[in-house]
Amino acid sequence: MRPQAVADPEPEELTGLNRLKTGGRRLGLWAVVVFAAVAAILGVIAWKKAGTSSSVRYETQAVTRGDLVVTVTATGNIEPVNKVDVGTEVSGTIASVLVNYNDQVKVGQLLANLDTTKLKAIAVQSRARLEAARASVNQARANVLEARQQLARLKQVRELSGNTVPSQRDLDAAEAALQRGLAEEASAQAQVAEAQAALEANETDLSKAVIRSPVNGMVLVRNVEPGQTVAASFQAPVLFTLAEDLTRMDLHVDVDEADVGQLREGQEATFTVDAYPDRIFPARVSQIRYGSQIVEGVVTYETLLAVDNRDLLLRPGMTATADIVVKKVEQAILAPNAAFRFAPPEKEEPSKKQTQENRGSVLQKLFPRPPQPPKSRQEQGSRGRAAQHVWTLREGEPQPVQVSVGSTDGRMTEITGGDIEPGMELVVGMTGPDG
Repeated sequence: MRPQAVADPEPEELTGLNRLKTGGRRLGLWAVVVFAAVAAILGVIAWKKAGTSSSVRYETQAVTRGDLVVTVTATGNIEPVNKVDVGTEVSGTIASVLVNYNDQVKVGQLLANLDTTKLKAIAVQSRARLEAARASVNQARANVLEARQQLARLKQVRELSGNTVPSQRDLDAAEAALQRGLAEEASAQAQVAEAQAALEANETDLSKAVIRSPVNGMVLVRNVEPGQTVAASFQAPVLFTLAEDLTRMDLHVDVDEADVGQLREGQEATFTVDAYPDRIFPARVSQIRYGSQIVEGVVTYETLLAVDNRDLLLRPGMTATADIVVKKVEQAILAPNAAFRFAPPEKEEPSKKQTQENRGSVLQKLFPRPPQPPKSRQEQGSRGRAAQHVWTLREGEPQPVQVSVGSTDGRMTEITGGDIEPGMELVVGMTGPDG
């Protein structure tokens, strides 16, 4: 018998077989997607747990015992204790100048001369007027003597004649002549005084044509040259500026109104200048002026610091930065200022909203937001600063310590009370696990 041939499957059977194969592939693809999603969710959950369970590391600094120096900083310029402008009250032409810049001068030393030709002529004229006035006085005195003698003779004649001659009218005329003579004498004496005053004024002008130094010091400024004409009409021209005794100087600084209440006369200070950046110069507060001035919208008070300049290193006009010591505290308990600015982060508890978000859709779990760092308690930190709290580590956690504070130099603060001792570590900052 011949074997029977197997019949080929019908087209309907082939179509069903292909559908089964396609459905199996789709189920495998969905299984892969679901597995990947589950793995992603587990990874996110592990990432969140790692983020929330990671601990911070706290930076600490020890409390110390030492001296605290509180200073007030101000800037200003160095000026001589006494600076004198030397000028002239008379007009004229400069005949000679006998000093130059930086020359040391003494009281009465000749600095310059004016041409005195005109001044001498005016003085001679005034002297002549004085002599003429004196001659007028002598003439008036002679007239008075003559009138007095004439009046005496008339009175004698009238007495001998039994009051008959001369007449009363003649006696009155002689009396009037005597009075006129006395008046002319007084007028002549007044003219003498006037001429004497004019002569003295002219001689004074002549003496002022010789310009001399009024102080012992140094020539800082010279504003005149030989042959130059000076006119002293409304204001005396300044010819020289002299600084008296540059071995003693004053540092004029502007102190802010917020700091001026801490200043007292006699307080020690130090300052530096740009000319000698590696050198610190000593000074002392000598005067705190009550008059205020406004510098760039800030109210300041000018303060003078006495400076010893025996080596003459400092020069007038130099800009200086001064540190005035307003308070010294010896062997004080000192805490770093950073400890007062620190506030530990606030521990956040999961809320209902966060629980609902954790139960969110698959897309939220597939694409979650990164964990947010805990917010620092800035408001509580500021209140802690006002309440004078610092933080120390106990069993690895920051714990508050209430203290009383005193003065500060901007870096360290004096501790005047509280459960704190030198050597105690105070928290000044914190870092993440990676530093």
